[in-house]
Amino acid sequence: MWLRCTSKCVFASLSRSYNNVLSRSFNIAAFMPEAAGFEGVSDRAALQEFSLSNSDHFWAAVARHRLTWISPFHTVQDCDLSRGRIKWFEGGKLNVSVNCLDRHVHTCPEKVALIWERDEPGSEVKVTYRSLLDMTCRLGNLLRRRGVKKGDCVTIYMPPCPLAVASMLACARIGAAHNVVFAGFSAEALAERIRDAQSSTVITVNQGVRGGRVIELKKTVDTAVEGCPSVKQVFVAMRTENPVVMTDRDVSMEEEMKLEDAVCEPAAMDSEDVLFLLYTSGSTGKPKGLVHTQAGYLLYALLTHRYVFSYHDGDVFGCVADIGWITGHSYSVYGPLANGGTTVLFESTPVYPNPGRYWEMVQRLRINQFYGAPTAIRLLLKYGDHWVHKYDCSTLKTLGSVGEPINTEAWEWYHRVVGDGRCPVVDTWWQTETGGICIAPRPSDPDAEIVPGMAMRPFFGMKPVLVDGEGKLLTSNNTSGPLCLAQPWPGMARTIHNNHQRFIETYCQPYPGYFFTGDGAHRSEEGYYQITGRLDDVINVSGHRLGTAEIEDVVNHCPAVAESAVIGYSHDVKGQAVYAFVVLKKEVGVPEEDLSQLLKDMVSKSIAKYACPDQIQFVQRLPKTRSGKIMRRVLRKVVEQDLGGLGDLSTLDDPAAVQEIVQGHQDLCSGERHSPLKVHAS
Repeated sequence: MWLRCTSKCVFASLSRSYNNVLSRSFNIAAFMPEAAGFEGVSDRAALQEFSLSNSDHFWAAVARHRLTWISPFHTVQDCDLSRGRIKWFEGGKLNVSVNCLDRHVHTCPEKVALIWERDEPGSEVKVTYRSLLDMTCRLGNLLRRRGVKKGDCVTIYMPPCPLAVASMLACARIGAAHNVVFAGFSAEALAERIRDAQSSTVITVNQGVRGGRVIELKKTVDTAVEGCPSVKQVFVAMRTENPVVMTDRDVSMEEEMKLEDAVCEPAAMDSEDVLFLLYTSGSTGKPKGLVHTQAGYLLYALLTHRYVFSYHDGDVFGCVADIGWITGHSYSVYGPLANGGTTVLFESTPVYPNPGRYWEMVQRLRINQFYGAPTAIRLLLKYGDHWVHKYDCSTLKTLGSVGEPINTEAWEWYHRVVGDGRCPVVDTWWQTETGGICIAPRPSDPDAEIVPGMAMRPFFGMKPVLVDGEGKLLTSNNTSGPLCLAQPWPGMARTIHNNHQRFIETYCQPYPGYFFTGDGAHRSEEGYYQITGRLDDVINVSGHRLGTAEIEDVVNHCPAVAESAVIGYSHDVKGQAVYAFVVLKKEVGVPEEDLSQLLKDMVSKSIAKYACPDQIQFVQRLPKTRSGKIMRRVLRKVVEQDLGGLGDLSTLDDPAAVQEIVQGHQDLCSGERHSPLKVHAS
């Protein structure tokens, strides 16, 4: 019912509009009403400084003004980064679904909340706030009737669609946490996340549809739950008309929802109760279940959505990220809905049915802010300008990029061709761990410069710093180093599920007193920040973070493999690609070409297709120190063809191994039937 409906609702016109804060006579109270109570604050620079020097006052005022509370908070923050203690708005009680739905239904029930851009072009579905609340309440009541309690964790394995959003909000309404797993993950990866979250309930669809292809999501769930004894029930919605095999464990979700009441009493949740888990790859093989809580996360998501993108009432916000990632959580769901906005759920791909898909959608839905990944921008750039010029993109006001640093060529094409030279491009830096955008060119003065490929300016309340190898602050400009955050903020993750010690060791111990991001950055002469990439063994493929250990674990499970080392290297479209060095056991009687395909299939099945190595090089041995540590730095230099940058090899147990690998890499590139991927030295 809710998934297959193709009728369209009429977009409700809004009488209320914001003051024009982009005029030359800047009005701080019009820009941010709370600022009227901030002593000495009359412009954006002063507001930024106040948010740091008077952090409690700033966040308390914003929280009271922008969130609807059941009970007020008594303590703004109780944080100690050195100990990994992070608490915001203690004493306060609220319900996230009420903040995203009920309060807007009271004022504008027929306003469109969601525009579901289905895979089939031109078949979008519009869902009003009233309809989304109805859907959420019915599903919340169904979950309660089927035994889901406050504090339980429900795993959601669905493509972007209204019922997926309702599932997230229904969990929030009854006090259950949700664990959304990207619907491109394999059954094994899904099972690992279900087990770690200890979910007894899974929500999915019969099939997904993406790029014109039908994807058997229910079958993936069936395979996954075979290894998850905790799972007692699977709710199945119908995305397509095709029936699927249902067992005693399975529940026809839409049919059961029809039997439920459209009113669901919202649970009163403490500010620090868990809102959701979201798993992200780390430098070890086991994904991390990062924990985000209620009030702080929601406040930070709505504030960054409003000010980074200059979102106003009546705008249509087009974030094309999947809901399985933090970008989809914060900027397709929670941020826009908490602001009472209209948000797009994109189900398809950038090139289906042709490379004009994004821009045809912009024209048809009259999108005002467009937020996508540099990978997609680089891909579409290669198809030429005419696919953009074919459509009217004049409604666009702000363009955003997310997931990885955007290169200058892609930035300039995005700005010049897509934005017609008039839309600011906000290159945003943030992470699953941060909950929302931390560094971006906006908000800033309307005429403030934006430098291509730079995240540039910290958001309100954010204090980025650079440190040296010994943890000392680098205070001068035109310098580079590990990027840390010096002050806590409401949207940050609180812990790693069931492993707070790992949270402390990963983020708090490397540079005591600071939150370590794992990224390196450069601060320019002007004080702007540019992200230079990961400092740990994490690869960013098309905006998806992959731990090298995660891939190595899969490769090493092959009976023919003795050991392996995986690295990332620059790729023109994907940002980074995966390169695997593999040492085989003796007397393996399988052709290398067949073995290479087998290993790629194993990675695809165990993790996801995007995790597959682009290149596999079989080697006799790996370069190691005398203590047995694999020198991945050396392997990166070989793949980047930067042999002059190999550095001191005297610490290697056998330096001759490097020359063998160099020769093998050259042979691999020259011997390929297709042109090798273009590699850039970083």
